[in-house]
Amino acid sequence: MTVSDPSATSGPLASLHLALFGPRPEAIHGFWRNLFASSDFSFQEGLTRQERIELSYQRLRIVNSVISDPRSLVTDATALAALHEWVGAVDAGAGTIASIHFNLFLGSLLDHDHAGRDLNPYIRMEKIGTFLCTERAHGNDVSAMETTATFDRAAGDFVLNTPNRGASKWMPNTSSVGGAKDAVVAARLIIDGKDHGVFLFLAPLSDRHGTHLPGVEVELLPEAASSPVDHCSTSFHSVRLPFAALLQADHGRLSPDGNFTSTLGSVRARFLRSIGRVTMGKLCMSSSSLGVTRHALAVAVRHSHDRLTSGMTARQRVPLMAHRSHHGPLLEALATTYAATLLHRSVVRRWTQTTEAERADAERLTAITKGWITWTARQVMTECRERCGGQGLVLANGIAGQLAANEGTITAEGDNLVIWIKAAGEMLMGGFTPQPASEDPPGTRALDDPQHLHDLLADLERIRHDRARTRLRARGIGSPLERWNGTSGPALALVDAHVHRLAAQELLAAAGQASDPQARHLLQVLHRLFVLRYVTAHSGELLAHERLTAEQVIQLPDAVESAVGTLVPHALTLIEAFAVPDELMESHPMLCASAPVSLLSA
Repeated sequence: MTVSDPSATSGPLASLHLALFGPRPEAIHGFWRNLFASSDFSFQEGLTRQERIELSYQRLRIVNSVISDPRSLVTDATALAALHEWVGAVDAGAGTIASIHFNLFLGSLLDHDHAGRDLNPYIRMEKIGTFLCTERAHGNDVSAMETTATFDRAAGDFVLNTPNRGASKWMPNTSSVGGAKDAVVAARLIIDGKDHGVFLFLAPLSDRHGTHLPGVEVELLPEAASSPVDHCSTSFHSVRLPFAALLQADHGRLSPDGNFTSTLGSVRARFLRSIGRVTMGKLCMSSSSLGVTRHALAVAVRHSHDRLTSGMTARQRVPLMAHRSHHGPLLEALATTYAATLLHRSVVRRWTQTTEAERADAERLTAITKGWITWTARQVMTECRERCGGQGLVLANGIAGQLAANEGTITAEGDNLVIWIKAAGEMLMGGFTPQPASEDPPGTRALDDPQHLHDLLADLERIRHDRARTRLRARGIGSPLERWNGTSGPALALVDAHVHRLAAQELLAAAGQASDPQARHLLQVLHRLFVLRYVTAHSGELLAHERLTAEQVIQLPDAVESAVGTLVPHALTLIEAFAVPDELMESHPMLCASAPVSLLSA
């Protein structure tokens, strides 16, 4: 099978590809790109929802069969993120259950003491793993979780129980589809009536025929408007678990005689350490959204060059891409997607290198990035869908289904708004120090000066940080909740400015490292367009705080136009750097009619 590989070429395309995928793109991404371009993962028309779910499980087993060592995959954040970048474009359902099995389930087992635990059934996928944490009545409010695992001293085991309907686990893939399943279940460890916090327990759910075991109650949930997955509500009724079911580590150990010890005094800290795999899950969700976003852009830009429409004179026919109203939004989306991809790369690197002392900062950065990238994916894919017209609604064209599935990533591993609120609070309480204002008088630096653009983003961070801190510290103004309600708006705006500055920083750094002059220039223009769009949207704030002059605000639309105009002739090169497999692009019905029309001479 032949799959286009920009890294095997030279010139600007190769340089752009290396900027996006790093110095070893084939070693990290080539395996997954080739696998998901194969006929095993081709889109199948006319399947029912149930048939799509069954197909996703079949494909999960294909994925597992070609992995030489699943343990190595699970413990390698870069490799695991790469898998997620490529699977979503062909089967979002398979991507979801792969993420659950490899990261949340198997990853949790490996992150805890596992000597003596037989992992082979999961490595060979004789059993599929799932992860049960969220409860019907307790979504992001995990501190109120009610499922219990009570230690029975006499029997030396645990009794797993769901005390009420609100405590049922919601909405894991626990149906009979896929065969035998086991689960990692988050439950309160109760010893002699004392609650020691939430820990994870390994619990069997069903046998090889998919029949649920005694005491395990599973209710299939109504169809969700996201990836086709067998979402269920799951309850446990006095299910006996062996002593070894408790996943133990330094944050929580239990001796057979019932003596509990922990290096962490905080019940909340124990829980967060138990579900530490959720942070890697955030990286996986970001990866998934990035993969489908780049794919949607590749399809939309290619279609825009293929499809002819009326020009400005009688009988003139031009590509859709020739019209500014069409290509402007796509090029702005390209700039954002380049910035998001490069930010993600830096966050994955940081997570793999983080020390225990740096863990909290790395977790916050991962959460902020996940929120922004998955929200951005929704915006970009919606733009791509619209620019493709009715063709964009066809599932086989690779945009509409992925757009719907992305809604799941926005909520998975922590709802975006909630994790941003948490990050905002931490930034206000010492987790962030604003940069000082530039000493250069407003209006003395050009809008194409990269450092000036970065200073403007830092200005927005500082303005919003100051506003939020002032509101938070206000005395005699309502209750603490009322003060926080007044603070949350500028606090969330601070997070937004912060992630934009970080993404712009990574995009500019990539431009500086590009070996090819044209690639360097294109990355610099993408950076300029990315920052100018954000600055333009918030120019009133900057003008009011005298960080921009009125004349500069007037100049902003022309600066954006200039950047867009520079990029138009290079749009195909910019998407070819995404390395979307030729086989996959050619499988989309709307891209099969003709070769794209170049605008280099337009």
